[in-house]
Amino acid sequence: MALVPSGSGGAPVIAEVEMNGGADQSATTVRATVVQASTVFYDTPATLDKAERLIAEAAGYGSQLVVFPEAFVGGYPRGSTFGFGISISITNPKDKGKREFQKYYAAAIDVPGPEVTRLAAMAGKYKVFLVMGVIEREGYTLYCSVLFFDPLGRYLGKHRKLMPTALERIIWGFGDGSTIPVYDTPLGKIGALICWENKMPLLRTALYGKGIEIYCAPTADSRPVWQASMTHIAMEGGCFVLSANQFCRRQDYPPPSEYAFAGLGEEPSPDTVVCPGGSVIISPSGEVLAGPNYDGEALITADLDMGEIVRAKFDFDVVGHYSRPEVLSLVVDDQPHRPVSFTSAAEKAPAAKSDGTAKP
Repeated sequence: MALVPSGSGGAPVIAEVEMNGGADQSATTVRATVVQASTVFYDTPATLDKAERLIAEAAGYGSQLVVFPEAFVGGYPRGSTFGFGISISITNPKDKGKREFQKYYAAAIDVPGPEVTRLAAMAGKYKVFLVMGVIEREGYTLYCSVLFFDPLGRYLGKHRKLMPTALERIIWGFGDGSTIPVYDTPLGKIGALICWENKMPLLRTALYGKGIEIYCAPTADSRPVWQASMTHIAMEGGCFVLSANQFCRRQDYPPPSEYAFAGLGEEPSPDTVVCPGGSVIISPSGEVLAGPNYDGEALITADLDMGEIVRAKFDFDVVGHYSRPEVLSLVVDDQPHRPVSFTSAAEKAPAAKSDGTAKP
């Protein structure tokens, strides 16, 4: 285990890919790192530069899997409502909150797009599986998403947050069942849910049903009680849980003249910690392998003994010998749902593939 302070201040989604990447498929131990670091807010190129430094640092420790926090690329709009419910005027295009949102929209990325290409190149350059939290832009709607990349430099696909929480719902759109992937890789079966999605039992069960082994949980929740949720999921799913959160001070966000920081009473001082992190890695038995860290930006690394999954499942396999499908079962609609469809296009094009379980 290592707890290392950080040294750094149009293809379709791929549903089935071959992911060998030169990894040793006989290996029973995986070295994984969760990144605890802040976005460079409103500056996506600088954020990508920072991401590459962190990935290089993690790869230098021998990490095979690197997991970033929720909304690392694009930023988590902590403390801001973009004026909604406070001063927003639907008829006033000059409203300050709307102009703040315009900058936030500009910092988001298209998927696929040039930023995705660059992230894929990073994964290939440093030979890691990469799980990256981003703010995705499609048309004029933003989504909180996680992107997956392999060590061959390929973009594998994405998960869109199915249910944004509280005021997130006025900022981000909703995902659907077509982007709940679990990728079968040489390291193990990897998937992700974002923040409070992890508190949705049926959504977790969908991942369990796909055989998830390395469960990534990018989050913005730094409360101590979050650790209890992560421990429960590890034991419930018989999987490793890797939760990555940002560590942010007020000074990591734009100054008050450019960014209204609400929710803390008076404007916080530049050194005020507005998100203390709490990133953690937990084993299928519920043992904390690394973290939680509340001290600053860090790379939190642990060696995952993949044999522990089998030992944990002997006691409890939630979708196997401990299930009762004749009494309780789950049906998941994994088809994409679009607000507008055209029958002529549907007649000409094959059915769209959804993000599912990728097979080697």
